[in-house]
Amino acid sequence: MEPSLRLAALDEAEAIDALMKLATEGLFPATYDARQTRAAVRYIASVDRKLLEDQTYFVAEIDHELVACGGWSRRDKLYTGSGEGDQDARLLDPATEPARIRAMFTRPDWTRRGLGRRILEACEAAAVAEGFTRLALMSTLPGLPLYEAYGFHVLERVDIPMPDGTSIAGAAMEKALT
Repeated sequence: MEPSLRLAALDEAEAIDALMKLATEGLFPATYDARQTRAAVRYIASVDRKLLEDQTYFVAEIDHELVACGGWSRRDKLYTGSGEGDQDARLLDPATEPARIRAMFTRPDWTRRGLGRRILEACEAAAVAEGFTRLALMSTLPGLPLYEAYGFHVLERVDIPMPDGTSIAGAAMEKALT
C-alpha cells in the first residue's frame, strides 16, 4: 500500500516532531558524529509551527502513521536551526526571491521509496502556483542525494551552526522552476 500525501494539521506538530527526531537519530550517525547528531536532534528536528499555520507543510502517512514530512515556505526563514531572526516572517517576493524548501524528514525504514520526491513535487507545484520561479534550501548531508537527483544544484558548501556551538556540514542549494 502506498502512503497518502496531504497537508499537515496544526494539531499534528508533536507527531511531526517525533518523526523528525526518529529520522535524525536514525540517519545522521552515518554522516555526522554523536555530538553533531545530538545537536541536530535538539535544534533541527522540530517543525516550525508557522509552516503548519501557513498550510505549506506536507505529511506522508500510511495506516494513520506518519512516515515522511516536508514543506515549503513563502517566508524568509531558511531552516529551523537558524534561530529566530527579525526577518524570518517576512514574505518573499516571488518575482525576485526563491521559495524555501523546509524540514524534509523520512522515517529510516521508509527511505528510498520516493516519498521525498513526492513531497518535493507537491512543494514545487504549490510554489509555482504562487508565482515563484526558484526554490532554495539548506541541506544536511543525508539529504544531498535526494535534492541533487531532483535537480537542485549546490551553491555553496557550508558549516551549519547550531545554537550550542556545534556545526554540521551542509550545502546551500537552489533549483530553477520551469
